[in-house]
Amino acid sequence: MALAHAIMTALIDNDLSGLELARDFESSLGSFWNASHQQIYQELHKLADKGWLNKREVSQSGKPNKIVYGMTKSGRDALAGWVFDTTKTRPAKDELMIKLYNLSEDNASHLAGEVADRRQEMMRLLYLYEKIRIRHYDDPASLPTRHKGVYLALMAGISQGEQFLAWCDQALELLAGVEAGSSVKRKAKNA
Repeated sequence: MALAHAIMTALIDNDLSGLELARDFESSLGSFWNASHQQIYQELHKLADKGWLNKREVSQSGKPNKIVYGMTKSGRDALAGWVFDTTKTRPAKDELMIKLYNLSEDNASHLAGEVADRRQEMMRLLYLYEKIRIRHYDDPASLPTRHKGVYLALMAGISQGEQFLAWCDQALELLAGVEAGSSVKRKAKNA
């Protein structure tokens, strides 16, 4: 998926400024597709140049004018066509997994701390997902069609998050054993 499709998806229902889009992107689609504010702004300009987005200047009292972007008919057509393309699975890149390949008694405590930090991040994210689910998607069967798709993506995020928490608990238990073994060896060596 190109960033362009994620941005156009975020603009399906509402016209947004670049700042509003970046903020909304972080709290929804950003869970599945990461992009910096700079990347989003660059892509907005490209999409407008292609004619897939329109842009209009909106006056603001006491602030500089803002540019608001919205979908055009050709943008909606391009997005609709993209939905029928074959989906590509992209492997994740995660430095922590590479670091775990380098586990030793010397770094086990540090790596356990990184896993614990990741666990906390996931807990915060799952709390947010659950809050969104309860507020907007409590009765999935009664949702409009497109919102059922959003609900399914949200549930995938929740399931993956819960699975990641279980992995963190398993990793922390195993790493605690490495740390304990390291302490016993140091005590025996110093005795």
